[in-house]
Amino acid sequence: MNAIVKPPAPEQRTALAVQDMRVVVARTLNDLVQVATVRALVYMGEQACPFDEEFDGNDLAGATHLLLKVRSEPVGVVRLRWFAGFAKLERLAIRKEYRGGPGLMMLANAAFELVARKGYRRLMGHAQPRLVAFWKRAFDGWVRPGRPAFSFSGYEYVEMEFALEPPADAIGIDADPLILLRPEGDWGRPGALERATEPLCISA
Repeated sequence: MNAIVKPPAPEQRTALAVQDMRVVVARTLNDLVQVATVRALVYMGEQACPFDEEFDGNDLAGATHLLLKVRSEPVGVVRLRWFAGFAKLERLAIRKEYRGGPGLMMLANAAFELVARKGYRRLMGHAQPRLVAFWKRAFDGWVRPGRPAFSFSGYEYVEMEFALEPPADAIGIDADPLILLRPEGDWGRPGALERATEPLCISA
């Protein structure tokens, strides 16, 4: 939760139109390569984070990745990991040349909405102290009391927590079984298994 909110110099700002931007769930190998590329540029390139610390073994284990795209170009990412009773926001990054526009809020809002839609009421993340005010202002977060600051990769962090209100159509154990089979984050549209049960039209 740290590399994306440092404002770039005015000459680095890229004028972006919201209609050219979208957030998608990473579902394919190509999507995951794009996620890894953005994170390598930001964390390894800008913050000199070692490879083994950035790619920590959690990317394919109980994680969902969101990609921010400008048209077809990957420019931002966030990783969500799922635990009993809470979700964790991690590896939020936007490429330097795309900072300063609406992308940060689009990506963060998409992450919060996905977590709430899955029925979670608690989200936590690690923030550098300089960014605590942003997360408090933008998402009503708070620094978790009684939890000390800690450091890794040369940066200090604190734990922050956010309260979520799941929507009326949050995914739960009693959801329609076919909805539970739909692709992650795309629960509003029929999935492949539902389409497979539709009768085929065969002309005589």
